[in-house]
Amino acid sequence: MKVKIVNTSPYPAPEYATPLSAGMDLKANISEPVVLGSLQRVLIPTGIFISLPQGYEAQVRPRSGLAAKHGISVLNAPGTIDADYRGEIMVALHNHGEIPQTVENGERIAQLVITPFLKGIFTETEVLTGTERGS
Repeated sequence: MKVKIVNTSPYPAPEYATPLSAGMDLKANISEPVVLGSLQRVLIPTGIFISLPQGYEAQVRPRSGLAAKHGISVLNAPGTIDADYRGEIMVALHNHGEIPQTVENGERIAQLVITPFLKGIFTETEVLTGTERGS
């Protein structure tokens, strides 16, 4: 599937690292390092703008290395980018740790996963069918 992209960052467009990768790394596109204090959150620009086909979304997900090593995660994980959104992809990072962490320009800060989705249509009813699990 082809996805149109405008890349205003100085870095190459996101790409899959291996043939079996599900996500592509997003990099920080910042003019100077950002210090993320303990329990602080910040919105980091990427310089990436995309146009997805109808029926698809892009999810912004945490990078396991940042989470495990530094306690940094994507605050609203997964963040959803709708097919009709045309703004810059921004990553809401949160420092869950006690030690301030620095985000550097060009650092890999999140992963972008493109996936199809289905729309549900709610139909009101008086009773739901039972299951073994129940409530």
